[in-house]
Amino acid sequence: MKTLAVLLLACGLAFSTAQAATDQQIVEQSVDILRQFYRMPEKQIPRRVLDDARGLGIIRTLKVGFGLSGKGGQGVVVARTNQGWSGPSFIGLGGAGIGWQIGAQVTDYIFVLNTDAAVRAFSRDGNVKIGADISAAAGPVGRDLQGAVTPTAAVYTYSRSRGLFAGVSLEGAIIATQKDANAEYYGRGVSARAILSGRVTPPAGADRLIRMLNR
Repeated sequence: MKTLAVLLLACGLAFSTAQAATDQQIVEQSVDILRQFYRMPEKQIPRRVLDDARGLGIIRTLKVGFGLSGKGGQGVVVARTNQGWSGPSFIGLGGAGIGWQIGAQVTDYIFVLNTDAAVRAFSRDGNVKIGADISAAAGPVGRDLQGAVTPTAAVYTYSRSRGLFAGVSLEGAIIATQKDANAEYYGRGVSARAILSGRVTPPAGADRLIRMLNR
């Protein structure tokens, strides 16, 4: 029971901190995360990986630990449609781990959705468990990667923390569609599927994000 209480406290602290931002702040945060990833001098996400991506998830998390650890965060997922990039659908991430850790750490993640099936998984108005509902792997890095890239997983994951960048595995993390945030941002109840299919016009507040995606 003590272990469970500590774990719930760690997760609760991570989620409460992550949820402090407004919807528009999360969109602007996503623009900043993309900009920082694009500026990585050598170990960038390969351009071919980005060019072939069917969608992207962009999220900032806070990991806190008191022996056990909990991770929570919020961000957005966008998809490539016949009309260009979709508007953002809001997502939250949660996870827990076992291992000695005391303190807190902020980490930015980018999920490269390599397949239409991956986009459909993120289009659910529910939860997606990495490694169970959808395959994921640490993504390749290097801006000079040559030739075609054959994806080894439906989702490639990348992280950036304190200036360090790497492909990283997120097995076991749970990602959930934030339906209330979507309704607030779009001014009405809209499904993640409608947003990511391009059937919902992005608000003006998403213009900077879409411009960054089109770079």
